[in-house]
Amino acid sequence: MPTAPPLGLRERKKLRTRREIAEAANHLITEHGIEHVTIEQIAAAADVAPRTFFRYFDSKEDAFLSDHRDKLATFRAALLERPANEGALTAVRTALLGLADIYEIDRDEVLCKARLVAESPGLHLRSLELHADLQQSIADAIATRMHVDLADDMRPAVIAAAVSGALQAALGHWVANGAREDLPTLVGAALDLLDGGLDEFGRP
Repeated sequence: MPTAPPLGLRERKKLRTRREIAEAANHLITEHGIEHVTIEQIAAAADVAPRTFFRYFDSKEDAFLSDHRDKLATFRAALLERPANEGALTAVRTALLGLADIYEIDRDEVLCKARLVAESPGLHLRSLELHADLQQSIADAIATRMHVDLADDMRPAVIAAAVSGALQAALGHWVANGAREDLPTLVGAALDLLDGGLDEFGRP
């Protein structure tokens, strides 16, 4: 694949500002809880004006969970880069295992955020919305790979619902057990259930 051109100075500055706002949100919300942190405080900690905050994020929940969108972009790119002749489920599995590797690397941050999400209705709702975004992104990418229209072919949506649910189940198990197990292994086991493994539960 062709190499993407390097970012210009303006784009690099925008990325740096976005990262600084997200880091300020992470620090303040982790320390004080999202209910006790304002957008004005986040902006001040990032040394930007509140109006600048809204150029990058719609809410403090978005700023705190900004890494979800970054991971989603990484996953989508990985999925679209899989060989064209590879089966959809195989391609999704490989891309999801790569995403699980990233979660494993960021395990301490992921666990901390999972605790805060569970405690905050606003963060929990936003997290569910982001999961829906992941599912839609998977469906779109699969439809692109299969050269079909989602409006006419439900297969990409069915695959996306199944694999995103498997990922969510594996992540939930991983977090609930203090991330003691290897997440890519858990995700692989969850996906195995979609690839014929569920048949085992119907046998005597």
